Amino acid sequence: MHVNEENQAPSSDETKIVAAAPSGSEPSRRDFLKRASILTLTIPGAGAMLTACTPEDAATAGEHGMTSGERTGGAAATQLPANAPPLRRYDPVLPPLSSERTLRLHWRANEAPVRISEDRVVNGWTFEGDIPGPVVHCRVGDTVEFTLTNDGIVPHSMDFHAARVDPKVAFRSVAKGESVTFRFTPKYAGAFMYHCGTAPVLMHIGAGMFGAIIVSPRTPLPPAKEFVLVQSEYYFGDPVDGVIQFDFNRMLTTMPDVVCFNGRPGQYIREPLRVKVGDRVRFWVVSAGPNHISSFHVVGEQFETVYLGAPPGNAIHGVQTFSVPAGGGMVFELVCDVPGEFPFVNHSFGHGEKGSVGLLVVEP
Repeated sequence: MHVNEENQAPSSDETKIVAAAPSGSEPSRRDFLKRASILTLTIPGAGAMLTACTPEDAATAGEHGMTSGERTGGAAATQLPANAPPLRRYDPVLPPLSSERTLRLHWRANEAPVRISEDRVVNGWTFEGDIPGPVVHCRVGDTVEFTLTNDGIVPHSMDFHAARVDPKVAFRSVAKGESVTFRFTPKYAGAFMYHCGTAPVLMHIGAGMFGAIIVSPRTPLPPAKEFVLVQSEYYFGDPVDGVIQFDFNRMLTTMPDVVCFNGRPGQYIREPLRVKVGDRVRFWVVSAGPNHISSFHVVGEQFETVYLGAPPGNAIHGVQTFSVPAGGGMVFELVCDVPGEFPFVNHSFGHGEKGSVGLLVVEP
């Protein structure tokens, strides 16, 4: 998240356009999980391995299936370009709140190669050079002063679902070399999506222009280990010089190649989320789509509380799975009273198998 103190928003709530600034023995559970961290990226059934109640019995499921590359004519896995960016983990930890009650943000929209797995680099349309864009964290009643400068080739815009503004003015598109500035004050707490709203919106979201804005209530929720998960989908076209392009017509089919949390399939298998016994864990879950829900579930646990609307109201308790609609967000809480390794998944298994899976490790 980039804060630009010099870029002051207009004194009123009006938006303005400004010029842009320059097969052997039965595997152990640990062996299974190590193996799954590789298989989940390429082999159908890998997600089901992690969500099975008896993973040891399912560890070889799907070994004879097609790879994702075969399903997509080789577009899913390619020879990486010589200058491929490094594969890095998207930090899921909720950023701390600022002591300031006005949050000033100046972001740039641009095209950028993003490495989403060992063998995949995609041609992303991005906010701040990554997929998803940065997590924004503020409180109910804070003021967000936001500027978007378009360094990209095509027009872009910003639509904050936490804002109450005139979209024709605030969420308007800007061409390359231009900027738009607006401000808003969130009225409700919750997990909200933001995204580029320029037509066709499907293409802009599908190419990576989305993220989460987390609005905390005025009265703090109970202390917890807090994580932000943004589920999204990738629809692959043909690669150009080793970089996978996104396919708008395939987005229209609503049959994704990859479904994942925070832009990279299986990243939280390779590097799990870690907490301690007794910790309260709070997941702020956003489904960016562009087309599908997230049926969020933690294997071996139940959610003590799910907030359907603005927390702390609208709570339901003792929940196994709950669906977050595309373009929506919800808050999930559980208290980790049992040590172990708990997969968190999209329980729509066809999508769980395509990468929307991770591990919550509860240590003694």
